[in-house]
Amino acid sequence: MPEMSRVGKITRRTLLVASAAVAGGVAFGVYQARRELPNPLRPAEGQTSLNPYLIIDQSGVTIITPRAEMGQGIHTTLAAMVAEELDVAWDSVKVMHGPGDQAYFNGAIMGLAMPFRDYAETDFQTRLKVSSAVMAKMMGLQVTGGSTSTIDGYEKMRMAGATARETLKMAAANQLGAGVDTLETRAGHVIAADGTMLSYADLAPEAALLDTPRSLELRDPSTWRYLGQSMPRKDQSAKATGTAEFGADVRLPGMKFAAIRINPNLGAPVESYDDTDARKMAGVEEIIPFDNGVAVVATNTWLAMKATDAVQITWAPAPYPPSTKELLTVIEAGFESKPNSTLRDDGDVETVLAEATEKVTAAYSVPWLAHATMEPMNATALYTGDALTIWSGNQAPLITRDKCAEAVGLDKDAVEVITPFLGGGFGRRGEFDFSRYAALVAKAVPGTPIKVTWSREEDMRHDFYRPAALARFEGVVEEGQIKALSGAVSAPSVTRQSSLRLAGFAPPGPDKGHVEGAFDQPYGIPNFRYQGHFADLEVPIGFWRSVGNSYNAFFMESFIDEMAHAAARDPLEFRKELAAREHEPSAMLLQKVKEMSDWTGQTGPDTGRGVALTYSFGTPVAEIIEVRDEDGAIRVTNAWIACDVGRALDPEIIRAQMSSGLIYGLSAAIWGEITFENGQVVQENFPDYDAMRINTCPEIAVEIRETNTHMGGVGEPGLPPAAPALANAVFDLTGTRPRELPLSKNFSFVS
Repeated sequence: MPEMSRVGKITRRTLLVASAAVAGGVAFGVYQARRELPNPLRPAEGQTSLNPYLIIDQSGVTIITPRAEMGQGIHTTLAAMVAEELDVAWDSVKVMHGPGDQAYFNGAIMGLAMPFRDYAETDFQTRLKVSSAVMAKMMGLQVTGGSTSTIDGYEKMRMAGATARETLKMAAANQLGAGVDTLETRAGHVIAADGTMLSYADLAPEAALLDTPRSLELRDPSTWRYLGQSMPRKDQSAKATGTAEFGADVRLPGMKFAAIRINPNLGAPVESYDDTDARKMAGVEEIIPFDNGVAVVATNTWLAMKATDAVQITWAPAPYPPSTKELLTVIEAGFESKPNSTLRDDGDVETVLAEATEKVTAAYSVPWLAHATMEPMNATALYTGDALTIWSGNQAPLITRDKCAEAVGLDKDAVEVITPFLGGGFGRRGEFDFSRYAALVAKAVPGTPIKVTWSREEDMRHDFYRPAALARFEGVVEEGQIKALSGAVSAPSVTRQSSLRLAGFAPPGPDKGHVEGAFDQPYGIPNFRYQGHFADLEVPIGFWRSVGNSYNAFFMESFIDEMAHAAARDPLEFRKELAAREHEPSAMLLQKVKEMSDWTGQTGPDTGRGVALTYSFGTPVAEIIEVRDEDGAIRVTNAWIACDVGRALDPEIIRAQMSSGLIYGLSAAIWGEITFENGQVVQENFPDYDAMRINTCPEIAVEIRETNTHMGGVGEPGLPPAAPALANAVFDLTGTRPRELPLSKNFSFVS
């Protein structure tokens, strides 16, 4: 892999990072989106960078991917976008994660907050998303999240390859005295009409002196060789051979190792501590206090962890009610407050409910959830007095940079963030706390690289959790049809708390994330209302895979199932009829998953099946789960998934991500729960926070459709339907309706 120096000042080469997608936006938005950004790359000797996404040398090309690789395959798909247009051989392509820089902003991330239904997006709403991309650009939101990486990269990464290709052709035309339109490209070469071939490596130095072409056409999808295919993953060899470098693998000369111990009463400080015993331990070199805990620097990680246990600490109490029961009481009280979000209020729900002689009612609850990444939180830092380098598996390098700079009192330009592979993220590594702790420890030991590794127990008990949530529903069924549906959710707001922590402000207006997965579902219900209520608590919460969809989909699809049974209808056909009125691609997914599973609506005495449909992150997904009774315990045997991603750029990666989302969702639905006693999280490790294992995973089949009007995300949409489909299957098997997660509290599962 070629060497690349750290981010520098403005360089000569720039890239037109926006694309034709901004056409039709407001004039200011178009100008800001098209305004050129500096190329942050400083190539080493023998290398040439034609734009922020590409380095060329004699060994081939290195494609700079600006999103974190955490197992989702994004380095492969983004690299394929550039390689497709650049016209290079896939085996000549190397991939590097880009530096933290505004040039790598995620223009799609802000669009997630737009308070409308994506499946019915209008031209005006599309233009609003363009404006939100301008804001993301101006804020420098270099973020991996929200299932937006391929959506954001689809135009700009292909444009990077195309502009480089055409610039290389211009350089070749100058050398050959030929017209650009007479030249072709193939496998990293420009080829003249007489067969003369010039390599990109030889042309790149001259191409770097030329102006970037302002007008070009991207390749037609019918000519694609890489996109639309299942490509060999660029990370698979290193991961298979154990040579891939994750954050926990970083090793530097002279490195010392540290562990931390933070107040288990989340958000509270240390009242006093005594480190006498810890300082007596051989190999302990430093003990560093924080406002809310301590760190120990030692000659190895295990010793550092043992030494933190030897520090005697008196903790201040938690700033929130001390028990799960009391916390849920606060959330329940949220229903009495004025709703923040009423983003769907079709028809006249109040009148229909008031006039109904019979109503279907239900209340649901879901718990706090941890991210439980396989790689616990860690970061390595080197502080030299006037500069700081952080090696951190993170999802937001510029936020990480800025927060670490603030913590150690440096200008942000003096901080470099290097992003290795992530051993799972799921939103947790979008936070900066673990990097900030490493920066603070490194500042206390200047000139020495320090690796700070969290124990699994510290990791699980100091998360930014998916919040607990409660829901209330009532509806009216007449003549086999839904006449009215009214739902409400009460929970702490992830958007508000995370925005305050990460950006210093809470966005005004209705909180879409609070009600996503319910209000925005493609069901044609004549009288349909869904409202979101806030419950203010100081328990730390954050973005968890699929965010609000993870609980609202459970509420919504469980209640739709209850209404189907109240109407004496087949639950799948009931949904398909509702979806056909609103969004044909969603209805067709239900038909597809019906065919995949041979759904008949009838199951044997020892078998149950459940179905769910959720539209999230621009992608509708239908799932059917099958369960069986196995000596009194429930086994999840089969899962069928049908998704419509609009355009499938890498089918195998899409199938993997749909399966991954399903498994993560099933793990949470069956076992996931964070509880509180005396202000502290009870769960510490996988024995009390279990997950799906190979022996408990179902057989999974995935079918991909491409009829949706726009490209959707794939990292998260497989998760939201998992819990309700499973709960509906459990009902089909047992006759008992699950309304509380995790299911293992009331049902026995094979483990």
